Formats: sequence, C-alpha cells, structure tokens
Amino acid sequence: MTVQITAGQFHAADGVEDWRSLYHVVSAYFPTGSLARGVALVDEVGRLADEAQQQYLNIDLRNAGVTVTLSLRDIALARRISAAAKKLDIPADPTAVQLINVTLDALVGAEVLPFWRALLGYRQIGDDYLFDPSRRGPGFGLQQMNAARPQRNRMHLDVAVPHDQAKARIAAALAAGGHLVSDAHAPMWWVLADAEDNEVCVATWVGRE
Repeated sequence: MTVQITAGQFHAADGVEDWRSLYHVVSAYFPTGSLARGVALVDEVGRLADEAQQQYLNIDLRNAGVTVTLSLRDIALARRISAAAKKLDIPADPTAVQLINVTLDALVGAEVLPFWRALLGYRQIGDDYLFDPSRRGPGFGLQQMNAARPQRNRMHLDVAVPHDQAKARIAAALAAGGHLVSDAHAPMWWVLADAEDNEVCVATWVGRE
C-alpha cells in the first residue's frame, strides 16, 4: 500500500521543481504548442505510469499543452515525467497550474448534496464532496453553516494556486477591483471579494501538513 506523503515532504525533495501541490494532488503543466508534441509527451507519460504501476494519474491534453496530475505525491514518477519532458525539449510552466472547486454553504448537507450529485452527474467522496468522474469539471464541496445567512452569497469558488504564485494572483485580483475580506488563515487561504462582495478563496498547500 502506497503511503501518501505531505505536500511539504514532496516539495522538499530534489527534482520536482516542475510540480506544484494543489490541495490533495500535485500537478505540472508542459506547454507543447501543438497536439503532435503533446501526444508525444502523453505517450511517454503513459509508458512511465504503466512501468510504475501508478493508477492515480490524470492527463489533460490540449493543443497548447499537457497537464499531468498525480493524486498520490509520487516523487519518483514526478521526476521521471519531468525528465521525459526535458528529453522532448518541452519545459514546464509551474505558474500555469490551478485547481478550482465550487463551494456551497449548507445548513444540512445530507439534504442538499443528493440534489447536486444528481444534477451534475458527479460522484461522491465522504459526506461533503462531489467530483466529476471524467475529471473535466471542477470539484463541488459543502461548507457547514451554523445559521442561515441570507444576506451573504452562499456559493463561492475555491481557487488553489501554486504557493509561490498566490501573492501575485491576489495582487492582480485586488488591482482589478477586488478587495481583501480576510487573511486570518493565510497562507493556507485568503478570502477576497469582487466589487459586489461575491467571495472567492485563494488557497495554497502551505500550513496544511
């Protein structure tokens, strides 16, 4: 049985500079510029994953690039994937990865989650989280409320970004008309809002060990 290491342990290792932790996964983005180069990289990643007997891997192939996500923080496999990309002369862009979740405030999660599961066609993990089985859509989670808050937007986005990009992303959002609601939990997450007080959380792995 593979033991999941912490995000801190993963980032302390050598040879994983291409990768960034986003909540429970690690991702790397390789801009290829063409589908042909992307397919070549995907073929190598698939071969390496088969050799490592690693089933907890997702690949997103687009015309502009390839995103590889490991659900287990597999240092050895991450290194080998980076080496394969380098051999194909495809550099990584660690600033380009992110993970987005939609979060809904709920008083009784058990009463509302079945509705969203049926509507989205998602699958459920635990008591408060849904995921797209095709891995194309954002995650959907519930956040416990202790009392109704009709004056507040009850649905918001959680945007997980690379830990070394969070401050720049926040600064850009503030410069674009947003404002800081709370940094009480930083650097795990900051709460921002747009000009009409619609909230969003910007999150990193830092402090989640």
